[in-house]
Amino acid sequence: MTAPGGSNGGIRPQEAVERALAAARCDGCVVIADETSSANLRWAGNTLTTDGVSRSRQLTVVAISRDGKDARAGVVSRAGVRADQIEDVVREAEREAGQGSPAEDAQPLLEPGDEVASGASAAWDGPVTSTGIGVFRSFSTALGEAFGAAAAAGQRLYGFAQHRETSTFLGTSTGLRLRHDQPAGQVDMNAKSADLARSAWAGQGTRDFADVDVGALVADLTRRLEWARRRVELPAGRYETLLPPAAVADLLIYLYWSAGAKDALDGRTVFSQPGGGTRVGERLSGLPLTLRSDPSPAAAPALRCAPFVIAHASTRRSSVFDNGLGLQPTDWISGGELAALAQTRHSAGLSGLPVTPMIGNLVLDGRGSASLDEMVGRTGHGLLLTCLWYIREVDPQTLLLTGLTRDGTYLVENGEVTAAVNNFRFNESPVGMLARVTEAGVTGPALSREWGDYFTRTAMPPLRVDGFNMSSMSQAS
Repeated sequence: MTAPGGSNGGIRPQEAVERALAAARCDGCVVIADETSSANLRWAGNTLTTDGVSRSRQLTVVAISRDGKDARAGVVSRAGVRADQIEDVVREAEREAGQGSPAEDAQPLLEPGDEVASGASAAWDGPVTSTGIGVFRSFSTALGEAFGAAAAAGQRLYGFAQHRETSTFLGTSTGLRLRHDQPAGQVDMNAKSADLARSAWAGQGTRDFADVDVGALVADLTRRLEWARRRVELPAGRYETLLPPAAVADLLIYLYWSAGAKDALDGRTVFSQPGGGTRVGERLSGLPLTLRSDPSPAAAPALRCAPFVIAHASTRRSSVFDNGLGLQPTDWISGGELAALAQTRHSAGLSGLPVTPMIGNLVLDGRGSASLDEMVGRTGHGLLLTCLWYIREVDPQTLLLTGLTRDGTYLVENGEVTAAVNNFRFNESPVGMLARVTEAGVTGPALSREWGDYFTRTAMPPLRVDGFNMSSMSQAS
């Protein structure tokens, strides 16, 4: 759908960018205008409970003040900025720049003809796209049918679906004008037995809900509830463990977010080389695992993301000076070896490695062809997880994480799932875990249970891990 009216007090976001740039008196300026619309559905106990839509607008101004080799950046982001407030935001950013310290990541702003994105998802002057309840039309019909089937089977369905459409307009005082439209949706569904004693979860990321098969999701949940009719208690310990794609995404998204080159160069992370430098080039897995990101539509159409850097602030992994920098397909791990870390132009100058900014999707490929069911069929004794929950970092030097299993941890014996088991607290490093992966299945779309609200565009295989550390039993359900 197209937004019915303008924004920012009656003007379009493109015009808000131009007005902010025209008002700037600083040595350089970056302006980002984001227009977001969202829609959601929620249900509980086989009944739709709420639905809603919302819209938001944000204007970010990066003012740059230069003094010889030094550059200071002032960044101000404001929501709901009216046309008559745009200049005030620019002045505030300029004051921040004037009062700030020299920026460590300072670089020249990119200009047309530099290594900027070669394409965009929509024309700069085109109308803003938006979403609404209509995106759920076929999904809600199928969901209603699932409610009836669940009730007849003595089950209760809970969950939510949400969809967002964000149009981002990026302009600079050097002449860049770039736009990206990003749809993002997810389904989070939980099924429980009538007595609430058994629970199972499934989720899916989507661009437009056209690919969401409600019947398939519910069938998977029903199968897992049947597995849980028998329950056994197991002690803490190390187990051969099958991680489904969702659980793999839970762990590898955090690995990706932790793979910043600057932190590694400063000796702060698991990717730091003892004595200095990074571990780029070091083997992390005996299997030919490749972890990659690729913004090009041809590589993974369902995972399409922005083809250029959009940095609303400078962090350890991103730089406002890199705004507009074109993104290229990047292997973070290639054939089992660490191939790249998230680099700004500044950190690349320090490391001597190529500039490899973060990208908005993530794919793990282990060249496997087996389904999760086939991997279960080859398991003598082990655990099958559903997803991980409440993940927190314990030690950045090893990337040791802790968290809980949730909504279905199962015992596999002689090639069959024979029972549900108690939940566990785990202590694992996704980097250390990669060295103990003994099998990777076929890669497919995956939604992280823990990080799905922030990062929906992933594809992962199921993994077989030797000695996954279940450090203690948990009463979580």
